[in-house]
Amino acid sequence: MFHKEGYQIIMISFVITAGIAVLSEYTIEDQTLIKIGIQIVALVILVLILQFFRNPKRETPINDKQLVAPVDGKIVIIKEVFEKEYFKDKRLQVSIFMSPLNVHVTRYTMSGKVQFSKYHPGKYLVAWHPKSSELNERTTIVLKNEIFGEVLYRQIAGAVARRIVNYAEVGMEVMKGTDAGFIKFGSRVDLFLPLGTHLDIALNDTVKGGVQQIAHKD
Repeated sequence: MFHKEGYQIIMISFVITAGIAVLSEYTIEDQTLIKIGIQIVALVILVLILQFFRNPKRETPINDKQLVAPVDGKIVIIKEVFEKEYFKDKRLQVSIFMSPLNVHVTRYTMSGKVQFSKYHPGKYLVAWHPKSSELNERTTIVLKNEIFGEVLYRQIAGAVARRIVNYAEVGMEVMKGTDAGFIKFGSRVDLFLPLGTHLDIALNDTVKGGVQQIAHKD
C-alpha cells in the first residue's frame, strides 16, 4: 500500500524505468554487461522510491491517556526548551529523525482539536542540525484535548526533503494515529509536550509511528 502523496512520482518513475529498459535494450549493442547494469540501477532506484512512499496499515491503541509516536524513526533529542513560536514558555521537546528508509507518513500523536496550523518556508539544513527546527521549511501544528492540554508537533524538512504535506486545519477534530501528512525524502518531527509529561522512550530509541506509546498521563 502506497501513500497518495507518492502516486504521481511512482507513475513517473515507472515510465522512466520502462523507458530506460527499452532504450538500453535497443540502443546498446554488444555491451551486455553495461546494458544489464543500467537496467539494474534503474530498477533499484524505482524500488527505493516505492519503499519510501509505502503506507503500512497500523492499528493504533485506543487509550486517551497515551501519546503515540507521530512518525517512524530514531529519538535524537529529549530536553526542556523554550518554545517561542506558540507557547512562549518552557516545554519538553522530543525529536524524531527519519532516514530515507523510514516510513514518512505523519500521524496524529493524540486525538483532539486542531488549535493552530502554520506553514513556514525556509532552508534545507540536515534534519539533525540544532537550528533546523527554526530555519528549515516546516509546519507547526497544535492539538488540544482535556487530558494532555495543548501539544505541539512540528514537521521539519531535511537536506533532501523538498515538500511537506500537512492535512491539519484549525478547527478540525482529529483522531490519534490517523494520517496527518507526509514529508518527502528525509526529515524530522519535533514534539513539544507539557513539562512533567511521563515519557516512555529514551534517547536513541527507535519508534514506530501510530502504534508505539511514547508518553502517558497517570
